[in-house]
Amino acid sequence: MIGRQPDENPAGIHLPLDPLPGHTSRGRLERVLRRGEFAVTTELNPPDSADPEDVYNRAKIFDGWVDAINAVDASGANCHMSSVGICALLTRMGYAPIMQIACRDRNRIAIQGDVLGGAAMGVANMLCLTGDGVQAGDQPGAKPVFDLDCMSLLETCRIMRDNGKFLSGRKLTTPPQLFLGAAINPFAPPIDFRPYRLGKKIAAGAQFVQSQYCFDVPMFRTYMQ
Repeated sequence: MIGRQPDENPAGIHLPLDPLPGHTSRGRLERVLRRGEFAVTTELNPPDSADPEDVYNRAKIFDGWVDAINAVDASGANCHMSSVGICALLTRMGYAPIMQIACRDRNRIAIQGDVLGGAAMGVANMLCLTGDGVQAGDQPGAKPVFDLDCMSLLETCRIMRDNGKFLSGRKLTTPPQLFLGAAINPFAPPIDFRPYRLGKKIAAGAQFVQSQYCFDVPMFRTYMQ
């Protein structure tokens, strides 16, 4: 858990805090999954606010219930507090975030910097996403980037972690220690192609996956088979 000095505490929260039942160490999600146990994750609805209390109050709801908390990256192409900012606040409080990184809004230079920044804050889990198109959000006039996609983003993070290098080949002084994830949508057509796409993500570096909401159990069972 990362502490702060009183004069760096705009929210008025006294840190470091004693560990709470719901607080999880940075590598808990990986340990739970590697043991073959049932893991529970949730998304933290990002605030339209610069007040850290808004994040803390939303995170407290999950105390004792989850193994990790997803910090979404402008999901639906709607602007909220950033994933990096939410992760910074969650790690200060001792929570284990899953930092989502979407390729829509940043090029590879900015993304690699965010990966290092997240790891430096104690983020162990990263979910690599292509990102929703800007036309789906509340600012459709925004310019999309998509310098990378989810496959190349996974490969980028894996190279940084395993080879200790940027994509440019320049060496990292301290490589990030990351548990890499990807998203799947079992219900997107063509259904028969979805497992092959998942296989490509695993080959690129995905170690865990999170699916979209699944309410059609028979169809999901077909996907799993």
